[in-house]
Amino acid sequence: MERDTGHTPHVLVLVGATASGKTATILRLATRVPLEVISADSRQIYRYLDVGTAKPTPEERAQVPHHGIDIRDPDQTYSAGEFAADALALIPQIWQRGKLPCVVGGAGLYIHALCYGLFEAPPIPQLPLIRQWLQQRLEFEGRNRLYEELCRVDPEAAARYPDRNPRRLLRALEFYYATGLPLSEAQRLYAPQPRPFITLWVGLHWERAQLYDRINQRAVWMWQHGIIEETEQVLAMGYRPDCPGLTTHGYSECVAYLQGRLSAAEALAQMQRRTRQYAKRQLMWFRRYRHIRWIPAEADPELTAARLWQVVQPWLPQELQA
Repeated sequence: MERDTGHTPHVLVLVGATASGKTATILRLATRVPLEVISADSRQIYRYLDVGTAKPTPEERAQVPHHGIDIRDPDQTYSAGEFAADALALIPQIWQRGKLPCVVGGAGLYIHALCYGLFEAPPIPQLPLIRQWLQQRLEFEGRNRLYEELCRVDPEAAARYPDRNPRRLLRALEFYYATGLPLSEAQRLYAPQPRPFITLWVGLHWERAQLYDRINQRAVWMWQHGIIEETEQVLAMGYRPDCPGLTTHGYSECVAYLQGRLSAAEALAQMQRRTRQYAKRQLMWFRRYRHIRWIPAEADPELTAARLWQVVQPWLPQELQA
């Protein structure tokens, strides 16, 4: 039965590195508050790839509705903008059902696109030629020369890139030469609209050694519980080894093992290493958001959910606490 809470939709954003226990925690939070999950996981979107992406089981999805899972084939893509559009449509629907929309995952760009939008400039037909010209200049003149040029035409953008990241330098310069407008000014002109919901961001924190141990153990479990067979099945369906779904950590190592390029031990070790590297990148991304409330995670997800509830309960409208 639908009901109107009478409030602006509230959205819980639960983030953390891979293997931090987000799914287990949110399932236990669902015993305290009615909720639906919007998955912000860039790999759980793929059909047929279940073990290696640590999807919630069919039983768990029957217990708590999940959105954004199994929505693409392994050879398809799904952008942050598409995720934001889909989630923006789902949030008011979930809220009207009297449930709390919970965005759960570690895909930082997906979550940023939903909560803050992405800068979208008007189409620029001549952009490819300008990009090629600047790429050639980068190779021959070096990034310091391009950075000096950016300081002259768009000092505000240059101030954001003290590391002189080549990709960012090229983006800012190509936009300026294509439009005559500094990128920093365009980002203000085309700034996304305010979001029609209220967010509470919570992160699950593990000590680095504990997190890496969880990642290593989970990789072993996946290796022993079907990720190899799952990869074989997807390849047998006709999907190429280099399709988007199979080039992520875990599956690419399985492909290398099946092709004889890595031994089982080598493939597992590489899977563990790449997953740890991915977790490190996730944590670096989330550090930019100072408003995240980080709570200590526990091996027992019931204890983690209890801590999460202590943060969530005071923020919730009274209707959802009944």
